[in-house]
Amino acid sequence: MNDSTPEVQVSAGTARLETDRHSPGSLTLVVDGTPQSHVDVDDPSHLSFEYVRRIGHLIDLVAPEGESITAVHLGAGALTLPRYVAHTRPGSRQQVVELERGLVDMVREAAPFPRAAQIRLRYGDAREVLAKLPEGLRGSADLVVVDIFSGARTPAHVTSVEFYREVIALLAPSGILAVNVADGAGLTFARSQLSTVAHLLPHVAALADTQMLKGRRFGNIVVAASATPLPTGSLPRLLAGDSSPAKMVDGRELTDFIAGAPVVTDATAVPSPPPARSIFQTGRGSSTW
Repeated sequence: MNDSTPEVQVSAGTARLETDRHSPGSLTLVVDGTPQSHVDVDDPSHLSFEYVRRIGHLIDLVAPEGESITAVHLGAGALTLPRYVAHTRPGSRQQVVELERGLVDMVREAAPFPRAAQIRLRYGDAREVLAKLPEGLRGSADLVVVDIFSGARTPAHVTSVEFYREVIALLAPSGILAVNVADGAGLTFARSQLSTVAHLLPHVAALADTQMLKGRRFGNIVVAASATPLPTGSLPRLLAGDSSPAKMVDGRELTDFIAGAPVVTDATAVPSPPPARSIFQTGRGSSTW
């Protein structure tokens, strides 16, 4: 890993890889002042961001421990989750779609993949690249992660029912969809995303801390969904025992939480709301989410 602080221009501004002075061997990707990813090069099983750990719990439960899987990641960031899958599930086949080639080149130069990692990178807009993925991948993905941001916001065209229909076509019969949704007070955007996913898949859950679920602060909600019951038996315990405790909302509680929020279509889609700049504290050598 390089000791310098590389940066590259991307469509949302400037992307920088900052050394995490609190975690030796780790880097934080900051895009236009927004911390977007954290990667521990020495220990890929270390997931620093709260929402990433929640997706990590889903990855741990998607198949028996250590068993290889097929995964698709829409949005690369610092490639934290592809590294986690490669580390915890050796032999897994992974496809990563990212708009910003320069960002990925910067990340890979500073923090190369392990040689054994079977990670295929594809570049372009996630929705456009979906149509170009190998036909054999459709219906075979054990996991699809949607974590798409332009700066601090998710673009509108990757929030609609038409988009999610294309994404879900990749899933194996028991495959899991995991979506990172960022929202603030009122959770209007998050409720609409949950409503949209629930329109297409019968088994849906929201994973977040209780203050976030009450709509009292800006943060992340992980949407988990599948055509078959989610492997959630141990998930509440894992979430509660995390260093940043969270809960799982599903069933009737989730129905009440969505509370009639509309299904998003291409015609009605809007970007996720911008966070207040005060939420993020960034600087050379440090950043916090």
